[in-house]
Amino acid sequence: MSNYARNNTNKPDDSARSAAPQTSRPSTPPPSTVPTVPTVSSAPTMARLRWTPSEIAVGAALGVACGLVFWGFNFAYSSISPILGAILPGVASILHAFWYFSGPLAILIIRKPGAAIYVNLVGAAAEMLFGNSFSSGFVFLSAALQGLFSEIPFAVMRYRKYNLSVTIASGALTAIEYGFYLLFFYFQGVALVSPRGITHMICEIIGGVLIAGVMSWALYRAIARTGALDRFASGRAARDLAEN
Repeated sequence: MSNYARNNTNKPDDSARSAAPQTSRPSTPPPSTVPTVPTVSSAPTMARLRWTPSEIAVGAALGVACGLVFWGFNFAYSSISPILGAILPGVASILHAFWYFSGPLAILIIRKPGAAIYVNLVGAAAEMLFGNSFSSGFVFLSAALQGLFSEIPFAVMRYRKYNLSVTIASGALTAIEYGFYLLFFYFQGVALVSPRGITHMICEIIGGVLIAGVMSWALYRAIARTGALDRFASGRAARDLAEN
């Protein structure tokens, strides 16, 4: 066999090469570019809002102490309100916040949902045990409503913000609720747009801001400075606020 024939037999046929199936390496899909959304567990939030036995005990003690204040204020108000009413009818409403300052104070100290309602109801029960000239239905209904409205500003902040501004809003909102409650169910014959009704509502809101708002904040800071709240988040927050 000639060299030419030998060389041709070693070369693959071009047509056979082109006809052979083309195999390609399997392509791997590109990695996904869709961002993953991190999931947030609700366990820390639930743990933060869950009541502990010590908080229940502190709330009960605070409620009894506030009930004693309510009971004593009943006697003081019965002596002072006629004098203020003779000066200007409706102006005595500025003192009503001594009956509901416990709501904002309870939330500042315990910092759990329902703290204001719980402390108010315990305080109402203690007040009734000490002796009260008002009907029990009026006292307990007022306490529950006042606690509910005290909670609203803190609930709007998801129970994460506790400062003077939110406390004042809590006291003012409770004052508005109690002012209308008295007009509808207690001050019979007093219209909202009457001089006495207007004076009543204005003085009620002023008392709510100053007594249930500013005074409750000052009481909370004073109690925290004694070290009685060091085991609670409110005590640690007050200590950090004082250091800053």
